[in-house]
Amino acid sequence: MPSLKEIKGRIASVNSTRKITSAMKMVASSKLHHAQVAIQNMLPYETLLEHILKSFLAAEAEAQTIYDQERTVKRVAVVIFSSNSSLCGGFNANIIKMMQRGVEALSAEIGLENIDIYPIGRKVEEKARKLGYQVMGSYADMIDHPNVHQCIELAMELGRRFADGEIDKVELVYHHFKSAGSQILTSKTFLPIDLESELDRDHERDLTSNRVTKKAQDYLKKNRRKRERKEDEIMPLNDNFIVEPDMSTVLSQLMPKLAHLMLYTALLDSVASEHAARMVAMQTATDNADELLRQLNLLYNKSRQQAITNELLDIVGGSVNN
Repeated sequence: MPSLKEIKGRIASVNSTRKITSAMKMVASSKLHHAQVAIQNMLPYETLLEHILKSFLAAEAEAQTIYDQERTVKRVAVVIFSSNSSLCGGFNANIIKMMQRGVEALSAEIGLENIDIYPIGRKVEEKARKLGYQVMGSYADMIDHPNVHQCIELAMELGRRFADGEIDKVELVYHHFKSAGSQILTSKTFLPIDLESELDRDHERDLTSNRVTKKAQDYLKKNRRKRERKEDEIMPLNDNFIVEPDMSTVLSQLMPKLAHLMLYTALLDSVASEHAARMVAMQTATDNADELLRQLNLLYNKSRQQAITNELLDIVGGSVNN
């Protein structure tokens, strides 16, 4: 059995670690709130753009632009979102595993030299360079300071390369933020844009809570049912638009905006998911520290009681001998 001094040292060490994990949990919770606000501020624009594109798609289904035309895949660009730091559970490990599986599948078809990696985050960038992948620049600052202008610049570069025929397909790999306790690892096609699949994608997000409880987990199901009933009650809007000069020209202007929005949404989702994963990891570490402290205090009390008992036995034994 360890001595009382050793147990007291372990208790002090665990207490110090618990203070750090508790503070990091509160910091992650605050950052998660800011990330949720950023997503909430973006949603009205996303909703309106989706509404307009759905209306145009219903009005003229044959309208096409260069950004939604599929072609034979000879070269692929993969945009992967991770974090710049650790201590966020399996957030980065899951992204890296999906990247490796995707690259292996693509390299078997078109070769590793025809795969361009755009890493958004220091962790995935370091791993991609270590594995010998073709990394197209560094975009780690986008994670620390999410900015729509940087997303527009990257989307324009990818769009230009796609339009010029340098790449034939662009894939996005990121975590879709559903709630503080649920982040879905997602892989989807960025270019060419499939309007129907993009407009039917999962929009469910819980942006009101940053607590990982069963009550918070059940929020989405309840909220989804309420919105479905509300949508059934509302009559559809009259979308009898007069399009000038023509549908294809308007779509050619709206499609790049949709691409910018897709990239910006993926960035915000990834940032919110990172903070949520770190908050959960630090909460788990704090709970484990509390349990370890309980066991150490119990062990300390037992050792102390044993020491007192031994001293009493020595005193009693000495008095008997005398």
